[in-house]
Amino acid sequence: MKFNKLVLILLFCTFFFTLMACENRPNFAELCEEHTKICQEFQEDTWCKRERVEVGFANLADKNDANDSNKYQQLIAYEGYEKCMLHASKIEHIKLKVKKTIRIDNVVKARAKIKALALATQNSEHPDLLFFHWSRYLNEHSLNKFIALEGNELLEKPNRQINLASYYAKHDITKTLNLLYHALELYPSDAAIDTEIFQSLASIFAHKKEHKQAYIWSKILYLYSPKDSNISHETFVSYFKGNNLNTEFLDRVAKKTLNNIIEGEFKAPRT
Repeated sequence: MKFNKLVLILLFCTFFFTLMACENRPNFAELCEEHTKICQEFQEDTWCKRERVEVGFANLADKNDANDSNKYQQLIAYEGYEKCMLHASKIEHIKLKVKKTIRIDNVVKARAKIKALALATQNSEHPDLLFFHWSRYLNEHSLNKFIALEGNELLEKPNRQINLASYYAKHDITKTLNLLYHALELYPSDAAIDTEIFQSLASIFAHKKEHKQAYIWSKILYLYSPKDSNISHETFVSYFKGNNLNTEFLDRVAKKTLNNIIEGEFKAPRT
């Protein structure tokens, strides 16, 4: 019995190696035990634990291997923590006024870290950092360098195609669509898909009054991540029936398209 249990555990870790218990990296408690300075950066709080963990591991990665890619992950992690903690700081505690003070202090610390990292990376040639400095600080020099990489193998990643699409969104809708489609083509099977792609495609087609495509991509978003969709099933039916759409057929198209995306077999349609 013990042997069988051990075999099951080993199989579990083999097939689900990305889970925390089976990862090579330590869990957060181990990280804090071995790198106390990393964990003591912010004062403890019941809010934003996940974001604090992300900051901790981003800092550990950069400590072990300081490079521009890890610097970018640090920036994203600190931004996530700052956003969460800023929201938490607005919650009034009648009995624990000190909570608000602690949270505001954590927000200030996170912003200071973001500022320091941004300053340290302002001359970076890393694609993600180039886009970061344009999108956050409107750095035209960084934007020009990022756009110059279009067609380069360096931008053949979903997030970078999405970033390119966000730039072209106001200038060239056809190109924006092609970039979003290509981002979907680049995802391997069973990867986590950025739902911003589905939202953007649905929005573009709704604006163009291409109701069938708007329905399909809205439905894909709803099927893939209901929490990211503001549209209920009833709203789908009532709104799109008003445009005389065959929703049963479009539902099948949406499901098939989503399956292709998840399986890493999506092929961009002609635009």
